[in-house]
Amino acid sequence: MKKALVLFLTILTAGMTANAQTQPFKTGDRIAFIGNSITEQGYYESYIWLYYMLHFPNRRITIFNKGIGGDVVKQMYERFDDDVAPANPTVICLTFGMNDTGYYEFLAANADSTAKVRIDRSHHYFDLLADKLKAMPNVRKIMIAGSPYDETAKLKGNYFPGKSKAMEQIIGIQQQAATDNHWGWVDFFHPMTEIDLREQQKDSAFTLTGTDRIHPGNHGHFVMAWLFLKAQGLDALPVADISIDAGHLHTDREANCRITNLTPLTGGNIRFDYLPSSLPFPVDTVARLWGNPHRQSEAIGLIPFYSSFNREMLRITNLAQGNYELTIDSRKIGAWTAAKLGQGINLAKLTNTPEYDQAMSVLQLNEERMALESKLRAYYWLQFDYLRDIGLKFKDGDATSDSVNTTSSKNWAVASKRDNYRAARYPAVRAAWQKEMDLLINEIYTVNQPKTHLVEIKKIPE
Repeated sequence: MKKALVLFLTILTAGMTANAQTQPFKTGDRIAFIGNSITEQGYYESYIWLYYMLHFPNRRITIFNKGIGGDVVKQMYERFDDDVAPANPTVICLTFGMNDTGYYEFLAANADSTAKVRIDRSHHYFDLLADKLKAMPNVRKIMIAGSPYDETAKLKGNYFPGKSKAMEQIIGIQQQAATDNHWGWVDFFHPMTEIDLREQQKDSAFTLTGTDRIHPGNHGHFVMAWLFLKAQGLDALPVADISIDAGHLHTDREANCRITNLTPLTGGNIRFDYLPSSLPFPVDTVARLWGNPHRQSEAIGLIPFYSSFNREMLRITNLAQGNYELTIDSRKIGAWTAAKLGQGINLAKLTNTPEYDQAMSVLQLNEERMALESKLRAYYWLQFDYLRDIGLKFKDGDATSDSVNTTSSKNWAVASKRDNYRAARYPAVRAAWQKEMDLLINEIYTVNQPKTHLVEIKKIPE
């Protein structure tokens, strides 16, 4: 088993190589993420945007969720003009493959031959969609190898042997297109599979997805966001990095921040004004995906997020021996020894700083924005995955409403969107949701602006 695992990991590592670095988003970018239900869930895109909101408060971008549950690339091609193009994107991120490869077909005796047919069909429609993308020369394109189907976790049900192999073939087609067209490339599939295999050595039921082996939990979406940002080359940027020599009263380092008014206090204590250019990323501890108990915070032990993306470092050297209290804006943050402060503490790990509170406000506003966007995506799911097939796409009259109500009794997917459709069918309601989203985004880019904080380091009397 160990030898087989080592061999498989070697193959994976060779296949994933380093992601071709994908250009970071620029001010004013309008980014459309096209995909299936994993994209429609909205979380990996939302986490990517949240990082930009926090780390680049003056680099305003807009990210659009263009996922539709159940879609194969043929459906993405067919809805592109009605769903994606109207957003006027400057960047298009495309992922597909989970649904294209099929499911129960892998339980049949002729699984290999039917998989080939599905892969060929996917390739054909991807070529058609690629032609649309090539006809948009001013739009940057990023291909994404989607999250894996977890074939190795010891879970009950939804086990389709060979599905991962078929997905690998589609990924090969995607990567070749990215290479040939000089598009960006981000690989979720191989690194996430590697994490699954590694963790399953300790817990055979571990998975970055859920019990269905398909849909990532919040921890999986967080890993996906991390991989995307890493592919953009953003993994070496600190939130802030401060080093102050208390003995000589000068600043040795102030990266991505500004230190002013460094002042000595009695007893060898110091104070200074601290203006960070970024905010820390607050790691969420709430399971937010329906039917999946996993939380974003569960990913922290799986990836080096704090060391690579979330470093708000504070070092105070040449303090007299003893214990010191740190306060920010008169708020007691914690106490450390002089030696520990000399080594440095990562303020981004603390949940009681003013910076963390500010970042949490941004997170919660972003969650509200995402909830409204999910309502709009539910409306478009009905249009493209149900109403189009019966000739009622964008015909939101009483006959359409009756059809949705009738079909809900025998189609759980339609039933799950029915209540939302009762409101969403009215243009004024959808327009109001969009206005609310716009207001939330405006508020986010107000709340996230840098603030100056008064920092004090005071020795605790023995």
